[in-house]
Amino acid sequence: MAKRDYYDILGIPKGSSADEIKKAYRKMAIKYHPDKNPDDKEAEENFKEAAEAYEVLSNLDKRARYDQFGHAANASSPNGGGYGAGGMDMNDIFSQFGDIFGGGSPFEGFFGGGGQQRGGRRVAKGSNLRIKVRLTLEEIANGAEKKIKVNKQVVCTTCDGTGAKDRSLFQTCKTCGGQGAVRRVTNTILGQMQTTSTCPTCNGEGTQITSKCTVCHGDGVVRGEETISINIPAGVSEGMQLSMGGKGNAAPRGGVPGDLIILIEEIPHETLKRDGNNVVYDFHISFIDAALGTSIEVPTIDGKAKIKIDPGTQGGRMLRLKGKGVPEVNSYHRGDQLIHINVWTPKALSREERELLEKLQNSPNFKPNPGKNEKSFFERMKEYFE
Repeated sequence: MAKRDYYDILGIPKGSSADEIKKAYRKMAIKYHPDKNPDDKEAEENFKEAAEAYEVLSNLDKRARYDQFGHAANASSPNGGGYGAGGMDMNDIFSQFGDIFGGGSPFEGFFGGGGQQRGGRRVAKGSNLRIKVRLTLEEIANGAEKKIKVNKQVVCTTCDGTGAKDRSLFQTCKTCGGQGAVRRVTNTILGQMQTTSTCPTCNGEGTQITSKCTVCHGDGVVRGEETISINIPAGVSEGMQLSMGGKGNAAPRGGVPGDLIILIEEIPHETLKRDGNNVVYDFHISFIDAALGTSIEVPTIDGKAKIKIDPGTQGGRMLRLKGKGVPEVNSYHRGDQLIHINVWTPKALSREERELLEKLQNSPNFKPNPGKNEKSFFERMKEYFE
């Protein structure tokens, strides 16, 4: 099923401010919160959908890419790693968006606190990674799969990411009683007010390690390397960023991994130049071929193509190969290849060549005589790029 528009999900117009986006998400999240809709799968999916929309629209870079490229900029990849926010589970949502509602636990005070699984405990989030991927024009036009080795924080295999020598070497935090948060009650002129903050002893985890792993020293992560398969959609462009959820640095002690941000770089083509979704090729012919007409072979993204040059072709003429350009991201539309004809004038002539040309110099057909219907260079450019 096709993804819904993020603005439609939150019920806001495209030009909404950051505050309007935040308020809309808060409203939707309260409406579909699992504590308010127990055992309601549809409500849970709506809750996740709203969180995904907010995760993209609340980030200036992600929102700009979404506004330009739609879901393709943060689309899910076939291997399940995914681009963007599509791979969120409930813990992701609570850990990332709790700041909207205040306190250590999202929605605390609205529905009497979270469930036991959440209970105010903080889920650690790994940091994001940024890499550059260089693509040829052919790879950009057809899409590509790249396998790249990434140096990153990975889960410690000695302790399976727990940070402890043994799974039994944990104890409940005595400060927060395993809740991950501490509550304080203060008296004010308006009465008693309760505030909640992350437990300073266990950093919101609810437990403490009694004996740390000797390899990762209690972090649950170590420096390592991972080979990641990246599916690049056709039509990306220089400077565009894609995001693979969960492929960044591993988080301490079983938390949520960060994202992998992929910056696209284009490798310049030897003969073809990209102009948006169109591809431009400069071709030089002799004025003899321009006058008599000929057939030429030109390079395209998909190989060679043979085209006909009509007799009397003027320099600056643009020929179009329909559909031989670069496709739009997340679209069936594809640009064209434009062939710019340049008539080559020889810079050095032999005596015989000069004599032949001098005989033709005064011929009426060799006198410039542009017709009234012939378009100027700027008119032709405007026509082809409209």
